[in-house]
Amino acid sequence: MICDNDIINSIHAPFLKMDLPIIRIGDIIRIGLRIIEGNKERTQYYEGTVIAKNNSSINTTITVQKVFDNISIEKILFIHSPKLASIKILRSSKTRRSKLYFLRNLRGKASRLKQDFKKK
Repeated sequence: MICDNDIINSIHAPFLKMDLPIIRIGDIIRIGLRIIEGNKERTQYYEGTVIAKNNSSINTTITVQKVFDNISIEKILFIHSPKLASIKILRSSKTRRSKLYFLRNLRGKASRLKQDFKKK
């Protein structure tokens, strides 16, 4: 008998991206988002720190925090979305937490994470 999970996985399989880098919490990443304006398409880059990750097959999301003029901006992005053009890891950081929500309250040098040279 066919299990419901097998049916769902067979439907999701063609939409999963296979060329994604391994994204960890604390990584500073640059994401290229496809923006459609009228009949033109362009790529807009968004750079920030990964503060949370939710693994759920095709619904895997990451929360990316960017600080602009001392204001924290967060975006929740679907990893397997066709709107994501590229993901590049710029720097990895050493973390001891799975969610870095405490960075929301920190500003300036206090929000820096210790760089990890081993992960790459």
